[in-house]
Amino acid sequence: MKKRVDVAAGVIVRPDGRFLLGQRAPDTFYAGYWEFPGGKVEAGESPAAALVRELDEELGIRVGKVYPWVTREHLYEHAHVRLHFFEVAEWEGTVSDHVHSALSWESMDRPAVGPMLPANGPILKALRLPRWMGITQCAEMGVEGQLERLDAAFARGLRLVQVREPQMTTGDRLQLLQRVLERARSCDATVVVNRDLEAAARAGAHGVHLSADQLGELAERPDFEWVGASCHTRAELERAAALGLDYAVLGAVLPTRTHPGQPALGWERFEELVRDLPIPVLALGGVGPADMDVARSHGAHGVAAIRASWDQSF
Repeated sequence: MKKRVDVAAGVIVRPDGRFLLGQRAPDTFYAGYWEFPGGKVEAGESPAAALVRELDEELGIRVGKVYPWVTREHLYEHAHVRLHFFEVAEWEGTVSDHVHSALSWESMDRPAVGPMLPANGPILKALRLPRWMGITQCAEMGVEGQLERLDAAFARGLRLVQVREPQMTTGDRLQLLQRVLERARSCDATVVVNRDLEAAARAGAHGVHLSADQLGELAERPDFEWVGASCHTRAELERAAALGLDYAVLGAVLPTRTHPGQPALGWERFEELVRDLPIPVLALGGVGPADMDVARSHGAHGVAAIRASWDQSF
């Protein structure tokens, strides 16, 4: 049985949105492959502390804040590696390589270097997932009102929309979806449809957002570019990961008007539930774009919101 090695890896992003990759040196396993900077977690050291130390040693930068993100495991020929990925939120200094053959700042959409180290490869798609998901609410504001608010949210930076209209007929939902997609194309936004795989396919949506019930019923991942799911328990989160979904949404984190009287998870419980998952998780319930920092500090990829997404005050 191979010994498990814990490794901390950092996603360092510049203000222009490019992230840093390093090419492994000739005298290492997988020489020439590209990876996120980081290194082995030493005995008695937390993964976060290991990352701070490694980035100082490897790149000469001083890290001020990291966000826990996803954890992936991979069986290499030489070891069973458990990679703890963190997003480096604050750092100082000039990046100067001490261990890699080369460094490269890459685009989120089209990384130009390769090949990627196997355990690092799936992270590239996760990085493309927007931080803020807006969830439609036509039942409260009407179709035209929703579309007007959607346009305003796109102007403020929204790039991920879940069309969720359970009260609509199939035909009305499909029509709404087509109108949302028309708007999304102008700003390169991603649109997923709640539960309705047929409508998603007919309209050419980017993907589907599954319910917790669907998670238990499906034997394999639906064939769309983006597939996520609503989750409420650790078991559901693990099921989403086992199906190879791209993300999960977990809530409710805080009390909401949508589900009055329903107990909220709270941030500490949210962090416990998402710890060491291999897929990114969005926080839902009583949160909005203004809560991004607190959400990410507790392990969330970002936030998903209904009412707060259409509030034009932020």
